[in-house]
Amino acid sequence: MSYAKYRNKPTHYDGHRFDSKRELKRYQELQLLVRAGEIANLELQPSWSFSVDGVPVVIRSQGFPNGRKLTYRADFSYTDKNGTPVIEDAKGFKTPEYKIKKALMEACHGIVVKEV
Repeated sequence: MSYAKYRNKPTHYDGHRFDSKRELKRYQELQLLVRAGEIANLELQPSWSFSVDGVPVVIRSQGFPNGRKLTYRADFSYTDKNGTPVIEDAKGFKTPEYKIKKALMEACHGIVVKEV
């Protein structure tokens, strides 16, 4: 059995790969909510890139000397029954990188990430 960096166990279900059992469990809960009509437009792993004053935020490294766009990939997005968009991340451990990207989501996109 192989575990990822933070002891999460990647899992496959319904043709999708989930980084952890927690994420899979949440997906199954969200599927039930879709069937019950409580949420709609469920999307897995939506992503956003960041820009400041119209300039893309890029990460430069030895492998990417011209840079690559800094992106945030959430676990899920959906619309609740009031029509409000919701972005969710199933987190067991919050890395410093995640905390920065979560803050950038709010600052650059006005999106508050819901942690479950």
